[in-house]
Amino acid sequence: MYNSLEEKIAKFKGTEDALVFSTGYMANIGIISAVMNKGDLIISDELNHASIIDACSLSRAGVKVYPHRDVSCIEKILRASKHPKKLIITDGIFSMDGDIAPLPEIVELGERYDAMVMVDDAHATGVLGQHCTGTADYFNVDVDINMGTLSKALASTGGYVAGSDELIDYLRNRARSFIFTTALSPPSVAAAKAAIDIIEKEKPAKKLWQNVALYKKGLTDIGITINSETQIIPVMTGDAKTTMEAAAELERLGIFAQGIRPPTVPEGRGRIRTSLMATHSEQDINDSLDAIRIIKEKFDI
Repeated sequence: MYNSLEEKIAKFKGTEDALVFSTGYMANIGIISAVMNKGDLIISDELNHASIIDACSLSRAGVKVYPHRDVSCIEKILRASKHPKKLIITDGIFSMDGDIAPLPEIVELGERYDAMVMVDDAHATGVLGQHCTGTADYFNVDVDINMGTLSKALASTGGYVAGSDELIDYLRNRARSFIFTTALSPPSVAAAKAAIDIIEKEKPAKKLWQNVALYKKGLTDIGITINSETQIIPVMTGDAKTTMEAAAELERLGIFAQGIRPPTVPEGRGRIRTSLMATHSEQDINDSLDAIRIIKEKFDI
């Protein structure tokens, strides 16, 4: 059962093999701490997921954090580096802002300076690309390490890494968070396999992007500034108190959207993190927009 899921993920992602972990967090911990060691260099976006940050620390490698999506800074770090092994890590879709990593430029730098590239595709799998397989598909580029979760668009639990036979065989024998933990439950494995089938056969992303366009237009019409490129669309609220009160008001109005406050985001950058699904109806979207209009006026956001 587990082998069949890994084979399905590898085929879906267009890689030689894949390995399934119990969670996405454990996938990042296991991959990064196994691949990178003392004396190596990790180059990481400042807005990467917490699991990447923790994994970088556990690896004992040197870590350079670059300003968000700043490709010129990545190049400066690579140009100055004397490290024999280097890894650039980025989220595909960033979970708090909904923007997309400049992956083609990052891959080009990796090739030029002999650095591996790893993308965390937790929020991009099933969403981006011609085949809905993620950020590399969206930009038509190849990455060395393609990590993701089964708990977002795939609606199950767990995490995975897809890549070369050599990489997966190495991780199967060296990733401690894979070796020393309990495997996924059989229902989670079956659910993930079924979700991939749905993505490939029914192509729900088409409806998702229609919903995104409708929702973004509605937000713009009521005066909400949008910087997102994807289905994750934050409504900026400012301070923590306003954020949580606005989220509570939305819930009273029948809309569940979590308030995000420090330390997850910087001070003064609180937000309501809204996210679209292919299964949302036009009425769902209109109801959400009506509720957001109310909190915008009530809390002056």
